[in-house]
Amino acid sequence: MRSFSSVAVLSAIGAASAQVATSPVPSSTFSTAISSTAHPSSTVPVASSTPLGTSQSTASNSFAKVDGLKFNIDGESKYFAGTNSYWLPFQTNNADVDSVLKNLKKSGLKILRVWGFNDVNAVPEDGKVYFQLHDKATGKTTINTGADGLKRLDYVVSAAEKYGIKLIIPFVNFWDDYGGMNAYVTAYGGSKTDWYTDKKMQSVYQAYIKAVVSRYKTSSAIFAWELGNEPRCPGCETDVIANWVAKTSAYIKSLDSNHMVTTGEEGMGLTPGSDGSYPYTHKEGSDFAKNLAAPDIDFGVFHLYVADWGIKDNEFGNQWIESHAKICDEAGKPCMFEEYGIKNDHCSDSLKWQKTALSTPGNAADLFWQYGQKLSTGPSPNDDYTIYYGTDDWKCTVTDHVSEI
Repeated sequence: MRSFSSVAVLSAIGAASAQVATSPVPSSTFSTAISSTAHPSSTVPVASSTPLGTSQSTASNSFAKVDGLKFNIDGESKYFAGTNSYWLPFQTNNADVDSVLKNLKKSGLKILRVWGFNDVNAVPEDGKVYFQLHDKATGKTTINTGADGLKRLDYVVSAAEKYGIKLIIPFVNFWDDYGGMNAYVTAYGGSKTDWYTDKKMQSVYQAYIKAVVSRYKTSSAIFAWELGNEPRCPGCETDVIANWVAKTSAYIKSLDSNHMVTTGEEGMGLTPGSDGSYPYTHKEGSDFAKNLAAPDIDFGVFHLYVADWGIKDNEFGNQWIESHAKICDEAGKPCMFEEYGIKNDHCSDSLKWQKTALSTPGNAADLFWQYGQKLSTGPSPNDDYTIYYGTDDWKCTVTDHVSEI
C-alpha cells in the first residue's frame, strides 16, 4: 500500500543540524561512497546504537521461523494475526511507540509490519526523521544513525522485544512516499525500472541493508526482513524482479541466517484461479510463483485492494487468497496475507476475506492495513483504511478475528 508521507505524524525533536560524527559503513564490496552520520538530541531518549540483542542470550527457538505451512513464534506453530503501522519508526515520542505495542499485545496481534526505509534527497527540517540521504551533488549516500535517524528504529525494535511483538521490516519503497526508489534515481540517474539492475543503485541499497541488518541480526523481535514494499517493474520481463529477488535474498541470508526473508510484493502475476483480470497479469513485471521459488525466500506475501485495482466485486478477494495459498502449498512454503482492507467499510466483505485466509491451507497469517490510535500529537494517519484501536471497527476486524484463531 502507498503510505502518504504528507499525513505522517512527525514530531519535532530538536535535533541539531550540524553533523557531529562520520564513519564509513564497513564494506569492501560497495563502490558507491556511503557514510553514516549521527545528529545529537538532548530531548529524546533513544536506544543504543550498538546491535540490539547482543547483550542478551538468544536461544535459537526465540527466532520466528517456518514450520511446514505454518509459522512458529516462541515455540508455537499456528495461524497468526497482525497489522501494519508504517509510521511507527517515525514517531519521536517513545511513549507513543510503547502505547502502540502494548495495545497490540493486549489485542492478541503478534506481527507488525513497519517501514525500515525513509529516503530523502535533502536534509529535512530539524526533527524530521529520515534514514538515508541520497545527495545528487556529491554522488554520496549518507545513512543517518542519529536521534532523528535509525535510533528511532532502534527504539521500535527494543520495544517490540519488550512486548513480544514480531516485526517485518522492508528496506525500500517502490512508491515515492518516504523517498522510495525514486530517491535513488534522483541522485544517481536512470529510472525506477533501471533500479533493479543498476550497479550503483544496487550497491547503495545493499549497503543500507547491511547497516540495518547488522543492528538487529541477533534480535528476537525481527519476524522477517523484506526486500521492499510492493516492488514493481512495469513492462519488464518477469526475470528482472525474479533475479533481483534471488540475488538480494541470498545477500541478506549471508548477513543473517537467523531471520526469515520475504519479498514484500503484492502477489501479482499468477496462473492458478486466474480470471484474466489485471492483478493476475504480468503487466507489473512480477511472477508470484517465480519469486517464491527463490531458495532464500522463506514465505510468500500478497496484498489485496480491490477498488485500487479496478475490481468491482469484493468476492474477488476470496479467489485471490485461495490462488496464492495454492501456489504456496505446492511450493511447500507458507503464505502471508500481508495487506488488505476496504476503504471506510471495515466490517463487511473484508471479514469474509479473513475467514477465507484462516481456513485455506497454505495461508498462515494475515495483517490488515492499517493500525490506528490516538498519539500524543493526535490521531495516527488515516487513509480511510485505518482501523482505530478500541472502536466498533476494531471489534469486528481484530477482537472477533483473533477469537476465531
